[in-house]
Amino acid sequence: MKFQPAHDTICALATPPGTGAIAVIRLSGPMTFPVIGKIFHPVEKRTDLSKVAGFTLHLGMIGEGNSLLDEVLVAVFKAPHSYTGEDLAEISCHGSPYIQQKILELLLQQGLRMAGPGEFTLRAFMNGKFDLSQAEAVADLIASHSSSSHELALQQMRGDFSKKIRALREKLIEFTALIELELDFSEEQMEFADRGKMDELLRMITTALQELVDSFRLGNVIKHGIPVAIIGKPNVGKSTLLNAILNEEKAIVSEIPGTTRDAIEDTIVIGGYSFRFIDTAGLRASVDAIETMGIERTWKKIAEATIILYVFDVTAHSFEDVMEAIGELQELTADKSRHLLLIGNKTDLLEELPRGFRNFVEYETIFVSGKRSENIHLIAASLQNLVQHAELSDHTLVSNTRHYEALQRALEAIHSVEQGLHTGISSDLLTTDLRKALYHLGEITGEITTDEILSNIFSRFCIGK
Repeated sequence: MKFQPAHDTICALATPPGTGAIAVIRLSGPMTFPVIGKIFHPVEKRTDLSKVAGFTLHLGMIGEGNSLLDEVLVAVFKAPHSYTGEDLAEISCHGSPYIQQKILELLLQQGLRMAGPGEFTLRAFMNGKFDLSQAEAVADLIASHSSSSHELALQQMRGDFSKKIRALREKLIEFTALIELELDFSEEQMEFADRGKMDELLRMITTALQELVDSFRLGNVIKHGIPVAIIGKPNVGKSTLLNAILNEEKAIVSEIPGTTRDAIEDTIVIGGYSFRFIDTAGLRASVDAIETMGIERTWKKIAEATIILYVFDVTAHSFEDVMEAIGELQELTADKSRHLLLIGNKTDLLEELPRGFRNFVEYETIFVSGKRSENIHLIAASLQNLVQHAELSDHTLVSNTRHYEALQRALEAIHSVEQGLHTGISSDLLTTDLRKALYHLGEITGEITTDEILSNIFSRFCIGK
């Protein structure tokens, strides 16, 4: 599909399909108001939507000829001051599927075309209303499922991330232009770009890009839900704990060890953050082929988790048992971006806690009864504390995989420029790597793009957006 500035007019249902109190049908393009004028009968008889001011609402009936269909409100947005940058209107009708379908049929009969996925936002991008990374943030905003993912998408839609990328790119363009100017005077061996200042600039850009690349781990988990692996030996109450946290019977609970043979996942929002809990198979040596596969998957989930809840049975496991188990996790927990919480379960079976467990100092330990749902709120509070809100509000976070990959490629190109600068390679080779960095940064904002990239991005949008 070739993406060019559109000259036709599109329409689509902008609200979810099905029955509701109201539905909104959106139109965009040069024929928006001439077409609506043929089927809309305003209460104010002299109203001509082609001539009224933008950002106005108009009440009337919709239908063809004397066959009236519904009483509607039409919102008017005039180019270029609209979401798409084109003439745009939104028809708010009653939410009957029949009414929705008939209005769309009337519009199509007048020569309009049904919009493709994300075509309204695509037109906004093509008309310069915002750049490509901001357009992608629109989809993230629609899909946000917690206050943190909503805030992250809103931050990117406002252009905070785009401004950083554009600023870095502009500085690189200045030096690239000077380097290329040297090529025009290669015989005179003149240097227009101060190599000392360029080295300083590259260090600054490298630091900025590395910070953005490193932020992807946090940004990605905020967007998709922070993965929390519930692990431990068989029959310590992992599934009971999951059910208590979710407040529903999600996992099968049994006294038989090895009941959980595959990872069970569910998501819950705590303090504005979405946590994706994963109940895993018990860690032990097993001759059962299916259980062994479950245990292998457990280790994979542990490696993917941002937070690990190690559950142990306070009636069966000693301080030494728990410390030995922690030792097996040492390689994973050495990563500072991963957190380990110790959960002593089955406290309902004890009169008092064993004194040995008071010695835990390195890892936070919470004693609970999953069966009675006692102290579960302490786990929720601890999880919330682990994800500091300041990290989201004070820093630009990368949450989009496409942006992350482009940043990595740009960083590799900058490293090549730095290496070349220190080894004294020719200006034409420096220019090649500089242009690679510029290209990959331009991919993020859409200054450099292809039809394949646009198709891949906008095909994921809903039809009416």
